[in-house]
Amino acid sequence: MRFVWVVCLLALVGGLAAPAFGQTAEDASDPAGAIEVGDATVSDAEIAQRIRQVLDQIGGYDGVEIDVSSGVVTLSGEVLDGLAEEEVVQITGRVAGVVTIENELRQSGDLNERLAPALERVVERGERVLINTPIFLVALTAFLVIAAIGWLVTTRLTLWKRLAPNSFIAEIYRAVARIGFVVLGLIVALDILNATALLGAVLGAAGVVGLAVGFAVRDTVENFIASILLSLRQPFRPNDFVEIAGDMGNVARLTSRATILISPDGNHIRIPNATVFKGRIVNYSRDPKRRFLFQLGVDADSDLAAALATAVAALEALPFVLSDPPVGAWIDEVGDSNVLMTFTGWVNQEETNFVKARGEAIRVAKNALEGAGFGLPEPIYRLRVDDRGAVQDAVSQAGEAPVRATVEEIDTELPPAAAPEVVEQDNEETVDRERAAQDGSADLLSEARGSE
Repeated sequence: MRFVWVVCLLALVGGLAAPAFGQTAEDASDPAGAIEVGDATVSDAEIAQRIRQVLDQIGGYDGVEIDVSSGVVTLSGEVLDGLAEEEVVQITGRVAGVVTIENELRQSGDLNERLAPALERVVERGERVLINTPIFLVALTAFLVIAAIGWLVTTRLTLWKRLAPNSFIAEIYRAVARIGFVVLGLIVALDILNATALLGAVLGAAGVVGLAVGFAVRDTVENFIASILLSLRQPFRPNDFVEIAGDMGNVARLTSRATILISPDGNHIRIPNATVFKGRIVNYSRDPKRRFLFQLGVDADSDLAAALATAVAALEALPFVLSDPPVGAWIDEVGDSNVLMTFTGWVNQEETNFVKARGEAIRVAKNALEGAGFGLPEPIYRLRVDDRGAVQDAVSQAGEAPVRATVEEIDTELPPAAAPEVVEQDNEETVDRERAAQDGSADLLSEARGSE
């Protein structure tokens, strides 16, 4: 639809600008200037003779008849085509003494007559090509030589890898250099042919086409640029455990199109690089130290300070729990049937599995509290039914046995809600296999380079 609007706009501009580029046959039939009188008046015979002389000199207008009366020129007969008709009218309008022109010319319907000039033009252009063949060959040779030099330069992979941080950027450098050599060869060839003005028209058309294609593949271009920026900035490294756009996993590869993660379940997740570049990235592996957190509840009438000290001592005794930063513990809130306490500790992810360390810390803290006599009660909810008669009637209508016992209160034990935690697996082997496979696409991540 946009293309249709552009074409319509160009047609409108061309229609408005057409009168400015030349005088049409209709305009030429009304010559400008004052009408001469008296001795200065040119005779009709002189006007007709002058027009005939010019047409005979040009040739091809033998079928045109000229009749002049009081400066009014009547043109009749047959001409080859519309261009010939326009030329006759323009020539007639430029002859002194012509007041106006009556155009009664007809275009010839003879196919042979109309094809003859076209054939003559083809033959003439063919002769020009033959005459200019040597210079064409020189220009073509210059273009091929420059293009061959560019091909030799761009095929030297070692040179471009030294200039670029990774193979993806090196390939971009090579493509730009290859295009540069081709454009240089084209400029030299057109300069030899003395047709450099044609280069501007070609580049202008290429720019318009490139703009249209850019709008059509905007998402693809955005993703490509994001790939370049990510390969330069390196926001993560291979095997880092990250969260991107809500997806968690170990980084396997960064390709020219997508970032590949291995989820804790072993699934491959492909995220477009444009989403990665603009999105929120949480890198859990950037710092070797990582904090775990969990909560335990004790009886409300317990010695809370002693409970905190007991659990902290048990956590500090674990070999994988770091002493710096120290273990943290505090009373988080008072529940309906217990007091919730929060415990934190730090582990070195490079030496200890984070999930297993957290699970072991919970087990040790729970056993330490229970061994010291602290109860860890489950939440208790009390349900009181005031209108026992209505409940009994409803049950009877449903076909169930009537309620016989007096319901004073019901104690229901519910398991505690599991808090969502980051879950990860040992995916190093899976990531290594994925990086080794490559499946034909280059990896833009470099373990040797630092990340931002």
